[in-house]
Amino acid sequence: MLTVDMENKENGSLDVKNSVENGRPPDPADWAVTDVVNYFRTAGFEEQANAFQEQEIDGKSLLLMTRNDVLTGLSLKLGPALKIYEYHVKPLQTQHLKNNSL
Repeated sequence: MLTVDMENKENGSLDVKNSVENGRPPDPADWAVTDVVNYFRTAGFEEQANAFQEQEIDGKSLLLMTRNDVLTGLSLKLGPALKIYEYHVKPLQTQHLKNNSL
């Protein structure tokens, strides 16, 4: 079973480590829609996770999302949308780029 270790930080973000946990592949590009939804549910965004399901956001789509996509395209409240982008989407994108540019 694949897993991703997540550790809560003071700012409400999660530290995603490059191991395997919760049935998700370590590279977000390989995540299915259910993996994305489960990631955000695990991160404490139960209500907002449904938007990713409704919009059929898989890992590849998640990695392509802009700040504007998250803030306006998912019809989320501004506060949670900002946290989702800054503390989750952006770090996942950065980690993916870093891991794939080696």
